[in-house]
Amino acid sequence: MKHYLILTVLTLCTLLTSCSSRDDDGGGLYGIDCLNLGTQELDVTIQESFTTLPSKVSVFFKVNDQNGNAVPGLTPSNFTIFEKGRNDDCYNEISSSEASGTISPNAQIFSNNTFLVLDLSNSVLSTSLDELKQASSNFISNVMPAIPSDSFKMGIYWFDGEDVLHELQPLTTSATTLQQAIDGIDTSISNDPSTDLYGAVIKATEIAEGVLDSFDDQDLFAAASIVLFTDGTDQAARYTEVQAIAAVNEADEDLSFFTIGLGSEIDEDILSDIGQTGSAFATSAQDLETVFNDISNGVAGQANSFYLFEYCSPKRDGSGNNNLVIQVVDGDRDGVVQTSFDAQGFTGGCN
Repeated sequence: MKHYLILTVLTLCTLLTSCSSRDDDGGGLYGIDCLNLGTQELDVTIQESFTTLPSKVSVFFKVNDQNGNAVPGLTPSNFTIFEKGRNDDCYNEISSSEASGTISPNAQIFSNNTFLVLDLSNSVLSTSLDELKQASSNFISNVMPAIPSDSFKMGIYWFDGEDVLHELQPLTTSATTLQQAIDGIDTSISNDPSTDLYGAVIKATEIAEGVLDSFDDQDLFAAASIVLFTDGTDQAARYTEVQAIAAVNEADEDLSFFTIGLGSEIDEDILSDIGQTGSAFATSAQDLETVFNDISNGVAGQANSFYLFEYCSPKRDGSGNNNLVIQVVDGDRDGVVQTSFDAQGFTGGCN
């Protein structure tokens, strides 16, 4: 049985919202000055928290640096737990022997979805299709896990000059299926040589947000990344740059945008505005594999910066609500997040 945590209610923090190290103007969290923690250069954002009897506390969160870059690859040794009960003047560090902290598989509560959106207008099909297919295949290999997992899915879409974002392969956990879809692209796939770039941005955003909403309806957590490739500018002119950028700016906060540009006809400023999470540019088709690999690292990093951290609390039934601080340390950087939990029903025997 899960008991959802009651998160700390502070100025600028509402009920069921946790407070990270940037949630107040003073640069510190409410009531933790006695800990004398570090510089708080990491931003830790709680997605959800809950407890499971007999005494497990679970916190699902994301870690970014001050520039918004994902911080993947953390292990239990990167985390320190502090609890403060009603008999404590300050937070007490919970020893690893008491806590048994672990980073747990999050597939049951989290899904990461990547949307690869490819420009297959005439200029690409006639000059760089082979290189694009090879780069896309490597991208799939780099982003998708070797063993399929329900928490990692990818779909492939393409656009030309039509007012349609074509689905090449719906979301799947199978890297093999994705590879086969890429292999099946040939020069006859498009009937319109123009480029509906802005339309592709808007439509891809709508599709990705629809997927995120569907997980929200199931009380599951999800994040998504749109990776858009083009070798030119918008030529169809159905939609405006303002509309495309607005779609990006107003998108769900759990939706990341990456862009890849090829050649001299692209507008790097516009692609950078669309690719707010990351952008990369290739001067020639031979460079595509390299820039796709660069972007794949960013996409994989976003996916792997979500953590389900679980530990066994030493608090027991009757202790009431207890404050909790989790400190994340990565090299010389650290960040802090604060919440609270009710230890009702807690007993020994957590594993």
